[in-house]
Amino acid sequence: MFKKLLSVFLFSIPLTLQAYQSMYEKTPVGKIKVIELPERLALEAKTDGTYFDKDNGLFRKLFRYISTNDVAMTTPVEADMNPGKMRFFVGSEDRTKILKPDNTVKIVKMPVRTVLSIGIRGSYSEKNFSTNQKKLTDWIEKNKDFEPAGECYGVYWNGPFIPGFFKRSEVHLPIRKKNSTPTK
Repeated sequence: MFKKLLSVFLFSIPLTLQAYQSMYEKTPVGKIKVIELPERLALEAKTDGTYFDKDNGLFRKLFRYISTNDVAMTTPVEADMNPGKMRFFVGSEDRTKILKPDNTVKIVKMPVRTVLSIGIRGSYSEKNFSTNQKKLTDWIEKNKDFEPAGECYGVYWNGPFIPGFFKRSEVHLPIRKKNSTPTK
């Protein structure tokens, strides 16, 4: 009976903590895909250190902002590594709200972007990020039609209370076709 209850509890957590809207589809675990991300409105917090510095506080800053401004949580959350930045996205229901930056969060309009993506299962760790970043750079070296158009960043689909082995994430590398003009 205990195992059944534990199983129901663990598998219901992701359902009960799901955001009301996803900004785009998850990349399947272990797959590398070229995807086009839609235009998005982001709420962004930053730190002077790296993203994986202990207790960088980015999630708390953003969560406090969306709670204060009555903005629904969406998925995924994106994170630049160095310097550390985290982005929550404003869903379609909240786009009409007048959102103003404060001393910890700025509002960023993100254009359509083409990325190379790899899907990951496991903890949100620097090691998982680095291992999968390497897989993307190896892919770029073998596929001469594309070139990097920015730095790799992390994409995180689950909240902090989901056990590490259930978590889903991605690493994205902005790319462009070779000989194309850079995006601004």
